[in-house]
Parts: sequence; structure tokens; C-alpha cells
Amino acid sequence: MTSETTVSIGGTPAKRDYYWLRSFVAGGVAGCCAKTTIAPLDRVKILLQAQSPHYKHLGVFSTLKAVPQKEGFLGLYKGNGAMMVRIFPYGAIQFMAFDNYKKLLSKHIGISGHIHRLVAGSMAGMTAVICTYPLDVIRARLAFQVTGHHRYTGIANAFHTVYLKEGGVLGFYKGLTPTLIGMAPYAGLSFFTFGTLKSLGLKHFPELLGRPSSDNPDVLILKPHVNLLCGGIAGAIAQTISYPLDVARRRMQLGTVLPDSEKCTEPVVCRDR
Repeated sequence: MTSETTVSIGGTPAKRDYYWLRSFVAGGVAGCCAKTTIAPLDRVKILLQAQSPHYKHLGVFSTLKAVPQKEGFLGLYKGNGAMMVRIFPYGAIQFMAFDNYKKLLSKHIGISGHIHRLVAGSMAGMTAVICTYPLDVIRARLAFQVTGHHRYTGIANAFHTVYLKEGGVLGFYKGLTPTLIGMAPYAGLSFFTFGTLKSLGLKHFPELLGRPSSDNPDVLILKPHVNLLCGGIAGAIAQTISYPLDVARRRMQLGTVLPDSEKCTEPVVCRDR
């Protein structure tokens, strides 16, 4: 909040409404930019996690080279349309929920400090996942398809097919259990690590790493490149810890698309061929 005068509408400061909107849009745009940047690696991850018969004999870099040769350059971005539809509300909900859970925990429960960020981050991540999970399932199905072996023609067709052939609405929530189990440490550790790095950086190296906020010159925030570095470190640590559950989630999401789908109906039996 800045020191500017705000106009109250129905008892709610107009500036607060603007802050919510800005947080929502910023979270969504940030998510879209980040996911589009890493979309080729993300598709390779899905292909290798689920052992696509077309690429399972290859490594990461070999697959990155083989996909454009087999499916064209845009093959690296297969499923990215569904990801963009999902990631904007996901990122926006997560950012908004994180801010609100922090306030809730601080005001009503009295939690603060590192535990504050860890719990709020976990709750925000799980909230965003539950709200957008069907789109994540569809995105995984589309990204796993290989040119010439398509099962779905697009996002709408994938929704229609899964709904009709895989149990209606419940078909869109396959793999939700390992996702939520993994989301708690992933989102929690991500926000926790980022917040800790930010606090330490601004405390010990304020002139080198920080700059005045455009909203309030008296408040220091991280410089853009430092913010990016801290976010990358936080995400890498969180992803590494929760990765085994991510593999189980992907294989369950793909369901009947997999040749060995009967082995991936529950997290405890999702195993290699």
C-alpha cells in the first residue's frame, strides 16, 4: 500500500481493489511468460516421464532434437495452448491466494516469519491446482500426442472425449491425489525459499540487490534480474523434492493413452513396465 489517499466504496478502499486486480493480472501474465519460455522442455519432460514409445529410448537433449525432426518446430510447443488457458488463472489464483492466506494466518492464527510463508504457499498452491486441474489433464493429453498418432484434435475435443469415455467429471481429476500431496512441499518450499532469499538479500546487500518500489520509494524490492534468479533457485529446489510425485501424477493423468494404463490407476501402483 502507498500513502496516497484512497476513496472508499461501500467501506472498501478503492486502492485495495486495484491491488487485488494488479496481483491477479501480474500472476497470470508471469505464469504465461514463464511457461511459454520453458514449453519445449516441459513437453520433453512429459514424453519421457510417461515413456512415449516414440521417444523413450532417448535422453533430454536427444528428444529436444528429435521432436522438431519428427513433428516440426511447433511440435515442441504441442499442448502449450491448453497450458496458456490454464496457467493464467492458475498463476493469478496462486498469487492472490498467497497474499490472502498470509494475511489470514497472520491476523487470525498468529503465524509469522518463515513458517508463515511455507504454510501460505502450500495453501495457495493447492487452491490453484484444484481450481485449474482439468485443464492440466487436457494439456498433458495433448502434449503426449505425437504427430500421426493423434487421439484428440484439440482442447474442446479432448474435453469432450474424456468426459464421455472416462467417467464424466471424475475423468478430469485423475492424479489429483499425488498432485495435492506434491503441491504442499512444492508450493510451500517455493514461496518459502524465494521469500527467505529475498529477505536475506535485501537485509545484507540492499544497495547491490535492491531498488526502491515504484509504489513506495521507502520500500526496497529486488531488482528484476535478482528476482528472476531467486525465483529460479526456489523453483529448482522445490521441483527436485516433489519430482517423484510429479511422475506419478503425469502417468495417472494420461490414463488410457498409455499402453500400460492399467498400471497407473493409483499412485501406489504407478510403476514402470
